Amino acid sequence: MAVSGSNDDPMLVKRRSVFRDRLSAALGLPVKLYESSDYNGVIQAISSGQVDLAQIAGGGYANVDAQVGSLVAPILTPRQAEGETGYYSALVVRADSPIRSLADMKGKSLGYVDFNSTSGYLVPRAKFREQGLDPDTYFGKTSFAGGHTQAVMALANGQFDAAILQASGGDPQQGFTRGALYTMAGRGFVDLKYFRIIWTTGPIPSEAVIVRTDRPQAMIDLVRGTMAALAYDEPELWTEIGQLDGSAYTAVTRDHYKDIIALRAADIAQRRGTGGRP
Repeated sequence: MAVSGSNDDPMLVKRRSVFRDRLSAALGLPVKLYESSDYNGVIQAISSGQVDLAQIAGGGYANVDAQVGSLVAPILTPRQAEGETGYYSALVVRADSPIRSLADMKGKSLGYVDFNSTSGYLVPRAKFREQGLDPDTYFGKTSFAGGHTQAVMALANGQFDAAILQASGGDPQQGFTRGALYTMAGRGFVDLKYFRIIWTTGPIPSEAVIVRTDRPQAMIDLVRGTMAALAYDEPELWTEIGQLDGSAYTAVTRDHYKDIIALRAADIAQRRGTGGRP
């Protein structure tokens, strides 16, 4: 099973271990974790068949889909207690910044998360274009932080005027409680009062559990059933590993990510100078 993210986050490490152990018990086989520090490592591992399954954001799955098509398919995505299966992309500045809106970002520096990040690159770029802004020329400078945690620290250290981050556990009206910024604040690395959200877009389809479809169907069914049942069979453990109370995995297909797949194709075409045409 391929996973990405920082091993410095004890909650993330515990969550991976729980999934690994439950899957091992259900399959009757040892499940090994292939851990990658970036999105591309997971993408290449599942695309090449090095691993059987992976957890990946929608934009990463769109990359996999472009490479191998139906050889990989999404089977599960998180569903919140209210029925939502998405999260948001947030444009964040430091609280002492004079920047108050997207209009104030003209000529300023922006930090994206990763080329394969859905909320940290793909979706906000598409939304910028919808609002009449060319993300390749509107900002004075753009670069990749390499991950959500790195983007938070780069913003805190003044490397960017603003950064695009994932936000969840709420909405733009009520505010958010989850995402890299909130996780790092909860662990004492940053203080929320020193940051301010100036723009959001979403909801965006949440990450997917994806599998190689050339693996035995019985294995795929066991993976789907085991992960989907965890929130119901062991609700206390489910919340212990950082999942929201009342949330669970729900079944999905490629159709759930069709808009993300189309956005990625359009963004690549745009950057190649074809005006958005594949």
